[in-house]
Amino acid sequence: MIAVLRMLNKGRSRAERVRAGLIAVGAAVATFLVCTAVSLADYQDEGGSLTGLGLALLTVPVAGLVHQANRLASATRERRLAALRLAGATAGDVRRLGALEGGLLALGGSLGGGALYVVTHLAGPLPQVPVVVVLVTLGGVLSGAYAGRHVVASPLGVARRARVRGPRVRDLFLFAAGVGLFVLGVTVKGRFPLVSTYGSVVTLSAGLVMLLFGVTLAATWVIRAYARRVGRRARSAEALLAARLVEADPRAWARALSVVSLTVFFGAGVGAQQAGVGYSQAHALVDVALLVALVTSVVALVVHQAEELIDLRRSFAALAASGVPERALGGVLVRQAAIAALPVCGMAAASGVAVVVLTIMDVYQVQWLGWAVARAVAMAGVGVLAAVLVALAARPLLRGALRFETWI
Repeated sequence: MIAVLRMLNKGRSRAERVRAGLIAVGAAVATFLVCTAVSLADYQDEGGSLTGLGLALLTVPVAGLVHQANRLASATRERRLAALRLAGATAGDVRRLGALEGGLLALGGSLGGGALYVVTHLAGPLPQVPVVVVLVTLGGVLSGAYAGRHVVASPLGVARRARVRGPRVRDLFLFAAGVGLFVLGVTVKGRFPLVSTYGSVVTLSAGLVMLLFGVTLAATWVIRAYARRVGRRARSAEALLAARLVEADPRAWARALSVVSLTVFFGAGVGAQQAGVGYSQAHALVDVALLVALVTSVVALVVHQAEELIDLRRSFAALAASGVPERALGGVLVRQAAIAALPVCGMAAASGVAVVVLTIMDVYQVQWLGWAVARAVAMAGVGVLAAVLVALAARPLLRGALRFETWI
């Protein structure tokens, strides 16, 4: 399998080499940041919960970026996948090849990130480096295998997506279960049955984790409902087309905006906590992590925009051939980003504030709520602005997708 991979890699295009480099760099950044966050947790005396929050902020966005890059790589391997199928490979063989390629890229990147950490932290703890390298490599393998599931390659060179799935009931169930556990932990704090000392903490933590994933999954329902509403009230062809495209595949936008929504969620929550308990060194660490997460979110959105254009290149090229100007198609991309990002960022900001206020409501004062709400609105605005700016910056990608030789 490695020999086959080497043979196929010799024919990679420049774009495929860039995407491979993006996966490797993402793995390196993830490894370096995780190792650094672990060392900071070892030396942090106060704000332990905020340190854990900073760790999540440092790792989740980069992991999302790596997976988005793996998805984009699998969606642009038509010729190589078709060549394998023509040679007798099964669909399972193709997915295993994707897992091997993702794992090797992640291994190379994680080794580089681990080496950088060792060089820059000679006096710090080092035992976590091999563990992190193994975990990041395993993540690359799983991401490469899973990302190939939505690509169907035939011996004739046809690569298409599997059936698009809409919102599912279990998405709402996870969100509701997270809210229920979190509220339970808050209401019975200090008098939890059986193990009152740790019971409420475990319940709160489990509820928060489920709520984080639930916000991402439940965003599919919110995106579809909002896109449907915008489509009914659309007054231009661009707005109508954008709303219908988002409504047709809300799960893809929910997945792409998951990194942004997590950044907004944590940013709004940290702002509410700063208002309630005051600013500290731990808050400064989280603010730096928020900046890193925001930059990574923008890169992940760029990767999603490229994947979106790959899926729509034939439709957009047909519209361009019929006389639709490129500027109008660019406006569709911007409206898509705004339609999908507005409800997601709004829901994430509200959830982040609600979690913190419920947790420390015994020390919260009404005058602090204004700062918390202002910070939440600002974070939601930053998330929407990032999505719109990425769509505006995608004009060169759109121009390339409309070229005849890229889609025949």
